[in-house]
Amino acid sequence: MTTATPVRLLVRPITADDNAAIAHVIREVSAEHGLTADKGYTVSDPNLDALYQLYSQPRSAYWVVEIDGQIAGGGGIAPLQGGEIDVCELQKMYFLPVVRGKGLAKNLAIQALEFARQQGFARCYLETTATLQQAIGLYEHLGFEHIGYAMGNTGHSDCEVTMLKAL
Repeated sequence: MTTATPVRLLVRPITADDNAAIAHVIREVSAEHGLTADKGYTVSDPNLDALYQLYSQPRSAYWVVEIDGQIAGGGGIAPLQGGEIDVCELQKMYFLPVVRGKGLAKNLAIQALEFARQQGFARCYLETTATLQQAIGLYEHLGFEHIGYAMGNTGHSDCEVTMLKAL
């Protein structure tokens, strides 16, 4: 009888050494869902390869998920660019299939929202696309409500689903 090796899951703040790995995860998950430039999606975010630097800014944080030492997902929170001072944005929540269904996205979102409260934000905004039904379901479960307009200046013109949550 063989014993399965336990899987080591870890959620931790991003480091500069994680930039390439999390950028790869985001690109891979985007492609998996057909969110590619040839289909009209802007996946050429100039910050994608420098997430550590982006989330090292005030009132911002990003966490990566490791499985057996390999980056397999992440998510973050930051002030809503071009938005009101009390509004943050839940950003770049991407997870490889190997870590899905384990409650990590929910736990990471809850952690991000708690961080946002501690930073003095009153509302949290997010944008996504209708093809990501599981993500939308999670956000609804967490208390996000659909709104019929975009907020701030995110540059995500391809994200037709906009949601807001009071913190």
